[in-house]
Amino acid sequence: MTTKTKTSYHHGDLRPTLLIAATEMVNEGGVEALSLRKLAEKVGVSRTATYHHFKDKHDLLCAVAAQGFANWQDIEQAIFNDCSLSTHERYRKFVFQYIEFAAKNPALYDLMFGSTLWKDGKSNKNLRDVAYPAFQHQVDMTKAWQENGILPRSENTLRLAQVTWGTMHGIARLLIDGIYADASSVEEMCECAVNLFLNAEKTA
Repeated sequence: MTTKTKTSYHHGDLRPTLLIAATEMVNEGGVEALSLRKLAEKVGVSRTATYHHFKDKHDLLCAVAAQGFANWQDIEQAIFNDCSLSTHERYRKFVFQYIEFAAKNPALYDLMFGSTLWKDGKSNKNLRDVAYPAFQHQVDMTKAWQENGILPRSENTLRLAQVTWGTMHGIARLLIDGIYADASSVEEMCECAVNLFLNAEKTA
């Protein structure tokens, strides 16, 4: 492992390796389990090498969260562009995949959307430069779904995207916090959310 990592570092690939390992550490033990020293030990490099890429733990956490947003945007982009599914099926998959992403990465999800990085302006520019476009992409998707006639055209696109995200975020939090740990309950809530949003256009 050490030899492989040092070889990657020689080729300038250490940062992605560090982010993958740091994300694993966060998902396994939460942000408390992560430090630059422990990360260096896990990857098999010197602590000095990690400081070449992250100035401190907060900078590292912001980078991990930013990578999480980038990964989620890749998922939602793939759903949006999946021509094998109908527009309705894509929207349903979008909602379910969001909850699945949160369920599979609870600690990462907490980091991405929690107060650790966002309260009192703690997020850094690198995180904001990824997180804000990720939400804007959801706004763009919402607008396209409105134009396709499956979401209410009468609603303000930004507000509709915010309400959709707020609903999904709420379900995700109920799942992560263990309030609704039963998978069938979560699935039914997701199905209900999809039906409510899609049927809203029919009654508008």
